[in-house]
Amino acid sequence: MKVTISRRRTLGRMDFWLTMEIQDGAFSAQSWRRSHSESLVEAAVTNGVQDWTWRQLIWGVVLELQFADESARDRFKDLPAVTAALDAVPDPVFGLLIYRGLGGGAGAGKPRQPRPSPIVGSAEMDEAHDAFLDLSVVADSRVSR
Repeated sequence: MKVTISRRRTLGRMDFWLTMEIQDGAFSAQSWRRSHSESLVEAAVTNGVQDWTWRQLIWGVVLELQFADESARDRFKDLPAVTAALDAVPDPVFGLLIYRGLGGGAGAGKPRQPRPSPIVGSAEMDEAHDAFLDLSVVADSRVSR
């Protein structure tokens, strides 16, 4: 399907991608994929996915799904099978990234790592001490002259 705006411009069909990055955690992301890939792909196919790709990386797995339209993509995300699979990722706090679009745009070889949270008193600084000049020593040296 091509949309022609004028005789000079032609726009190709717009694709709607959804990318899920699952990182290793308490267990490997590859074992999570073996457990949940069938239900995720079945849910995607029955809800209008046009193409999908699994990628194995050193830190986890990536699932990229291509939908025909935005509503199909959003319906897929809200399915109970998808929610159950995403609730079971190896690291539920930092190990799941879901975003619209095709993954890998930043070209990073590994995912971003969360910054450590500050702990109370962990970076305690010394209080600033004013340097006092002992005037009694200066006064004594003048008196002795």
